[in-house]
Amino acid sequence: MEIQEIRMRLAGVPARLLFVDSPEHAAAQGAILFYHGFTASKEVQGKELSSLAEHGFLAVGLDNVGHGERRYPNFEKRFSFVTPHAMKNFIAAVRETALEIPQVIDDLLRNGLAWPEKIGVSGISMGGYIAYASVLADRRIRAVAPILGSPKWGSLYYDSPHFYPHNFYPVALLSQNAGEDQSVSPRFACDFHKVLKPYYAEAPERLVYVEYPGVGHFMPEQDWSVLWKNVVEWFVCFLA
Repeated sequence: MEIQEIRMRLAGVPARLLFVDSPEHAAAQGAILFYHGFTASKEVQGKELSSLAEHGFLAVGLDNVGHGERRYPNFEKRFSFVTPHAMKNFIAAVRETALEIPQVIDDLLRNGLAWPEKIGVSGISMGGYIAYASVLADRRIRAVAPILGSPKWGSLYYDSPHFYPHNFYPVALLSQNAGEDQSVSPRFACDFHKVLKPYYAEAPERLVYVEYPGVGHFMPEQDWSVLWKNVVEWFVCFLA
């Protein structure tokens, strides 16, 4: 299977689309928006995008706000540990990226590159934050798989996803976190899944939390392989 790639802008967002056969055929299986980690770009996740394409999906890698082709000119200063508002600026970029998702999906649908019932979202670290927020941003999303992310932005953010558990069902949600993650605490995702559980009582298979004990934010290859296999199988089950 030869993977093909198209570069384009979706609602103004720089994107790379990976697929086998044709993008329209892949979209019929499912279009998956994929968001990268902090400081990275859509170019970094080539392995993951290729894997989704190999499994028949249209893999849509996007640059987060302030990253990649639209990297902030003052990126280092904006997110420096000595900057008092670094976390505030991080959440602002997460929020702004999530708010773009409805227009991105509209553009995909307009171009025949998505089906309304076949849209998923995944992301790593910062992208995991965005994946949680995507559920609130657009009701057309059917399956979400945040990786090493958090649904909790803090009590000061009224739009933090953890405040809205009632808005998640029936979206199929798979969260995976590292047990010893010093960058993104797994506790927030774990606690959120406990809160979500009653909402998924009619379809408990649509809600899964996996934690990898003794593993940090930069996971060993063997754990990452298991994690990624779970992601692919999740989308195969709930999109394809």
